Amino acid sequence: MAESAIAQAQTRVPAARLSAFIARALIAAGLPTEDADIVARLMAAADLRGSDTHGVIRLPLYLRRIRAGGINVNPNIRVVSDRPSAALIDGDNGMGHLVMHRAAHLAIAKAQTTGIGWVGARMSNHAGPAALYATLPLHHDMIGLYFAVGSNNHLPPWGGSETLLGTNPMCVAVPAQQEPPIVLDMAPTVAAYGKVRLKAQRGEQMPVGWMIDREGKPLTDPKRADEGYLLPIGDYKGSGLSLIIGILAGALNRAALGRAVIDFVKDAGKSTNTGHAIAAIAIDTFMPAAEFKRAIDGLIRDIRGSRRLPGVERIWLPGEQSHANFLDRNAQGIPVPKALRDSLDAVARDLNVAPLG
Repeated sequence: MAESAIAQAQTRVPAARLSAFIARALIAAGLPTEDADIVARLMAAADLRGSDTHGVIRLPLYLRRIRAGGINVNPNIRVVSDRPSAALIDGDNGMGHLVMHRAAHLAIAKAQTTGIGWVGARMSNHAGPAALYATLPLHHDMIGLYFAVGSNNHLPPWGGSETLLGTNPMCVAVPAQQEPPIVLDMAPTVAAYGKVRLKAQRGEQMPVGWMIDREGKPLTDPKRADEGYLLPIGDYKGSGLSLIIGILAGALNRAALGRAVIDFVKDAGKSTNTGHAIAAIAIDTFMPAAEFKRAIDGLIRDIRGSRRLPGVERIWLPGEQSHANFLDRNAQGIPVPKALRDSLDAVARDLNVAPLG
């Protein structure tokens, strides 16, 4: 029995099969087929990179929000302000993946013409991990930048006790020639709230330093997360970084920020007006792309090969472990733990669609 349980916990599923299941579920929930396919590919891509807190694990929540009326399944995603190098998109409360897929490709198109494209988005929703969108410009010899307002507030301003800030993510993706790209995907908190939920789902404790309770004492039980706050990276610096990201992705786009942020988990039927921003920078505006990427290769190898502290086996650059996850999972399949498979099987039964299998 124990061996069987372990085998179930370690079941792997090909990305194409996972994507097809997600699409079936979204179509059954009301999304048009083309939109469902885009969202499904992006969600599976998140799991391929190892972003287990932002991939298929979010499907039941997305479906709950769709059923509650919190997400528009037939949005009119449109450009409401347009200039040569910048634009603003209104997502009409559609799936965040659709909004940011459109925004990223518009930013790339603008950068191809002017050298840089910056696109903001409002009236969007949770869109998965930041790296999904910041890495899209890499395929065009561009640097990608992404900012977003978190889908709930779990961070007080430094010295405060009201959660007015979020785990507002940012990502910068830089292409290389032969090495994996540098992809810094981070939240301004020590841990993203999705990791807290994952710990709770797995019945695990959080490390000291992730959260504190309302008296400032360490909080390690993820099931008591509502009783405390996430801690920022670098103390006041992380709090300030969350604020600035929120301004760029939220306030600048007339999207929600501060007290206006809706908790997308607790208020499933409400529009979140989530804000994002993405930028693409064409490298050939400054120098030949091949020359730049060779220089990045050299920098990566210098850093990786530099002298290590005692006990350190390897120096990792941002994005290398995600790249290793991608290679492994693309070849061997995406791990689907038993608890997640059970929840996806429940989704299949509820929507009367073929299960993951």
